[in-house]
Amino acid sequence: MMTSEQLRLNIEKALDEIRPFLQSDGGDISLLSIEDDKFVKVQLEGACTSCSVNQMTLKSGVEMTIKKYAPQIESVINIEA
Repeated sequence: MMTSEQLRLNIEKALDEIRPFLQSDGGDISLLSIEDDKFVKVQLEGACTSCSVNQMTLKSGVEMTIKKYAPQIESVINIEA
């Protein structure tokens, strides 16, 4: 079982893998919190906030990549700014 610190580092690694794709479209993503070591709250930023496919990006891209690094994560939630 990963410690909370390892979990956070792994999630940041996942976000670092995704970030260049978001930034190339004028967006970004921030990790807000990890709850119960199962739920990740992120905030899509910049162009990502108004992008019509951001929910798809969140589920297929962000959530899938985070689960690759941290399999115990159950879901990723975008918190609107």
